[in-house]
Amino acid sequence: MLRTLSRPFVAMVERWLPNSFVFAVVLTIAVGLMALGMTDSGPVEVIRAWGDGLTGLLEFMTQIALVLLLGYLLAHTGPVHRLLVRLARVPGTPLQAYGFVTLCAGAASLLTWGLGLVVAALLSVEVARVGRERGMRLHYPLLVAAGYSGFVVWHMGYSGSGPLAAATEGSFAQDQLGAPLPISETIFSWWNITAAVVTLLVVVGAMMLMAPGSNERIIEFPEDARTTEERENGLIETTTGVAPAERLDNARAVTLAMGALLLAYLVIYFAQEGFSLTLNIVNWTFLCLILLLIDSPRELGRLGAQAARNVGDVLLQFPLYAGILGIMSATGLITIFSDFFVSISNETTLGLWSFLAGGIVNFFVPSGGGQFAVQAPVFLEAGSQLGVDPAVVTMGVAYGDQWTNMIQPFWALPLLAMARLRIRDILGFTAVTLVVSGAVFVGTMLLVSL
Repeated sequence: MLRTLSRPFVAMVERWLPNSFVFAVVLTIAVGLMALGMTDSGPVEVIRAWGDGLTGLLEFMTQIALVLLLGYLLAHTGPVHRLLVRLARVPGTPLQAYGFVTLCAGAASLLTWGLGLVVAALLSVEVARVGRERGMRLHYPLLVAAGYSGFVVWHMGYSGSGPLAAATEGSFAQDQLGAPLPISETIFSWWNITAAVVTLLVVVGAMMLMAPGSNERIIEFPEDARTTEERENGLIETTTGVAPAERLDNARAVTLAMGALLLAYLVIYFAQEGFSLTLNIVNWTFLCLILLLIDSPRELGRLGAQAARNVGDVLLQFPLYAGILGIMSATGLITIFSDFFVSISNETTLGLWSFLAGGIVNFFVPSGGGQFAVQAPVFLEAGSQLGVDPAVVTMGVAYGDQWTNMIQPFWALPLLAMARLRIRDILGFTAVTLVVSGAVFVGTMLLVSL
């Protein structure tokens, strides 16, 4: 049934949605025009805000590029690749494959969103590859969409940037809260944990229900994908020479030594800070594992050259989204949007409106942390005036941010780069994820606001 309902949207997306770079350009122009029409800013101010904003996410862009680069490297080390292949052999039918990939990606996203994206991409590819070897009839775009759909719960987990910011001493949110908001009231509240589990189960079911019928056209995993990779692997000579430089290039002791040093740092960090994950720590954990598992510096260089091909789209498009954030923040456009929702809210509906506003603003400011920084203070202040639990408002904004990621291509870029697909290939399916997960989020916001 869901497959039938999604078919018109899939057809529309395939016909009309441009690639993700063009989408970012169109979105930039649209936000600029809205700023001109809805604020006092003139063309000069809008262009200046856009230009100044282009560099606003450079650190973040580097971190995301490293997530993609290191995730690819880690998955292609011998031990991890063998583990993924074993996991990929768990599903025995197409229905199990779609559900299994969604479940694994969702579980990883609840731990940390960076890991969720990497698991979604690489497990999708491996399940498709193993399925092809077994003669299993798998629709590759749906399989990748299933992996990305697991990402819809990331802000409900341990790395949720909004609730973590609210729990941080001295953060911007403390001006409205007066004191840090413990994650026991947000991420680890009974209602958020329940909503995360229900959402993930509902999305798993939706992905399975959209499996193509036996007579429907499918797009299978490319037959020559493995051949291409093996051919590239063969371009690097791996024989050990007698020259000292060649011996060092092939010496595993070099990477092991650096991996041990990085491991020592991580042990010290967690001993002093507790289990406090940041995006940087996730990346250094990936790098540590890579250095401990890789065969040699030569092997690391070979895999790095392959992984670099997947980073280009991210590096090109993130500055455009940073520019959109610059326009929204500098012209006050985001405040206009938020104030509208606040003006129509009361103590019962503010949580719901914070969720809906978060979903809309996410189109223009797709960074979860950046969005929370500019939007949450408005809703927290309104919550204070209306007597609404700040945990409800905090998670409402977080739910909205993760919700519309399903039809906003920003976070799909790393996954699509690995899977070698376009956003139009998966958006028809992830739009269904938007609908079914949205029902759970709306129900949760209404329930906790009563």
